[in-house]
Amino acid sequence: MIALQPTHIIKRPLITEKSTWEGTSRNRFSFEVDLRANKTQIKDAIQSIYNVRVVGVATQVRKGEIVRTRFGEKQETSWKKAVVELHPDDKLELF
Repeated sequence: MIALQPTHIIKRPLITEKSTWEGTSRNRFSFEVDLRANKTQIKDAIQSIYNVRVVGVATQVRKGEIVRTRFGEKQETSWKKAVVELHPDDKLELF
């Protein structure tokens, strides 16, 4: 298990229409996280940074797309997305 700091695990919150809707209606929030982090590390990092209780964590590795440039094709880097479900009594204000 790799020892990462909570601020290194959570890179940024993902603000999209779907994540905003899930945040308000289902109390679920999306974050871009480090590829090496596992679910327990993500849960601990969210709890320590935002002072909330985490009920569940779902992760997915998003494969980098192949992009055509004038010099040929290249593949963008892959990244990990984590959807974190909070306790019903807790709120998270990202704005």
